[in-house]
Amino acid sequence: MAAITLRQLDKHFGKTDVIKHIDLEIADKEFVVFVGPSGCGKSTLLRLIAGLEDPSNGDILFDGTTVNDLKPAERGIAMVFQSYALYPHMNVYQNMAFGLKLAKLGKAGIDERVRKAAGILQIEHLLERKPKELSGGQRQRVAIGRAIVRQPRVFLFDEPLSNLDAALRVQMRIEIAKLHRELDATMIYVTHDQVEAMTLASRIVVLNGGRIEQCGAPLELYHHPANLFVAGFIGSPQMNFLAATIAAVGDREITIELANGLHLPVAVPDMRNAAIGQSLTLGLRPEHLQVDGSGIASLSGRIMAVEHLGSESYLYVEQAGGAPLVVKSPGSSGAGVGERISVGIPAHACHFFDAGGVAVFGPN
Repeated sequence: MAAITLRQLDKHFGKTDVIKHIDLEIADKEFVVFVGPSGCGKSTLLRLIAGLEDPSNGDILFDGTTVNDLKPAERGIAMVFQSYALYPHMNVYQNMAFGLKLAKLGKAGIDERVRKAAGILQIEHLLERKPKELSGGQRQRVAIGRAIVRQPRVFLFDEPLSNLDAALRVQMRIEIAKLHRELDATMIYVTHDQVEAMTLASRIVVLNGGRIEQCGAPLELYHHPANLFVAGFIGSPQMNFLAATIAAVGDREITIELANGLHLPVAVPDMRNAAIGQSLTLGLRPEHLQVDGSGIASLSGRIMAVEHLGSESYLYVEQAGGAPLVVKSPGSSGAGVGERISVGIPAHACHFFDAGGVAVFGPN
């Protein structure tokens, strides 16, 4: 396996800057997920690591050795793409063995590796089938098996579950997490799906516009987002954002005023840079709001829409001059469209961001 270092990495396509000054350390045997919206540069960054693209500036190192000039085949990587890219005229065994034959590995060695990988992925009974006889999930297992048999230093996954239905994605997430534990391998995984990122990663790298917005453990990003972008991207439904102003500053707390005139006294661990009149954005996650109205203050409004999901429901509550406030409630909630509701704000639920979108006042 390998530790990977990216130093001041840039990638330009003509006048378009796709990757901008990326510095990143990926530890040996770590599972790192690149996540972000379409066009953020996550797949390009993966292709740079794989050697499928050349960096415009900067260095890529495997275990301290620069690999910028090495071809993909020389880097010891194996890549699994969104498309299964299986040879339709070959059966599963032949698809998995093909790369090893090109590498001129002996027949016995090929057979051992293929059958071992098939055992790990529980596809031994599929080895004689052609791709057209397989389901989408089975085809993706074959594609992963083709990577495993190469015994690479690094596994690279480029949105491998995008073509699967919801139930299969859940199943394959569990299998990929199990695979990482069994192989104890360095894995880098690209996705736009934050659920995949949160459930698979030991560390998440959030990308936006070719830059790293924040890097950390999944729950660190959830509880302590560094800025508005990360706060809005991590969490589903996304965090509610309300415009606010600091109305008063005490010894250990601030009082903020919302656009509707509501005042919220909030204790904050770091009072530095808190000033009366300062503009803020208050962030509130739907799952932290209280439908019973309890907390340091409450917001009132009329329910515009309700999404019933069985075990839970999401209420969309009107807010004057702004987007609806999204509130998570129990699935048994009888709240209906048109009803008025008071939504409580617990003190621990408040996230604050300054005018530049940077998180302020320390951890919540």
